[in-house]
Amino acid sequence: MRVTIAGAGAVGRSVAAELVMNGHRVLLIDKDARAIRTESVPDAQWLLADACEVSSLEEAAVQECDVVIAASGDDKVNLVVSLLSKTEFGVPRTVARVNHPDNEWLFNDAWGVDVSVSTPRIMSALVEEAVSIGDVVRLFTFRQGDANLVELTLPHDSPFSGTQVDEIMWPRDVSLVTILRDGHVLQPEPDRALESGDELLFVAAAEREPEIAALLSPHGHTIS
Repeated sequence: MRVTIAGAGAVGRSVAAELVMNGHRVLLIDKDARAIRTESVPDAQWLLADACEVSSLEEAAVQECDVVIAASGDDKVNLVVSLLSKTEFGVPRTVARVNHPDNEWLFNDAWGVDVSVSTPRIMSALVEEAVSIGDVVRLFTFRQGDANLVELTLPHDSPFSGTQVDEIMWPRDVSLVTILRDGHVLQPEPDRALESGDELLFVAAAEREPEIAALLSPHGHTIS
């Protein structure tokens, strides 16, 4: 997979290093010469240029990319990069970093953003996931398909503690994707019984989240 990352700061470099380690081809772009630290990700390509300029994206050949990641610390830059990548170069997938929570509503397909990653929202969700039992906690929103990745920790008084997965009538547009138990990742096999304390991860339509809480937890609700 070929990936271009606009923004070679700490976030961009970290993402690049991870992608390179997984065997992907990565190009990092930044207009600040001080950010061009080739030794930090030696196997990536680097380009000193302004990613908000069409000519820079042409030089980067983003039309050949599978994914463009807008990872700068400026939300305006990330929106412009996403929009140009999608509308001018037809990039199949764009991922944009949200730096300020007040701007999150802008990061949608109107601005060419397929997936937005909000650090404040992720941190908030992880905190709530760590302390919430019996509540549905939204961890991630998929821009395509109107679905979310959500988590619920099964409380001790759940009516389905000890019940097999295939015996539960799950709500429509809800899929149990994995079970986390005692540090292990378990497949939700039909004959596997749920246990109190299980962390259940679902992909679910947003309007179905309250139904998950109502089904599995007597006192549960949705935290988004």
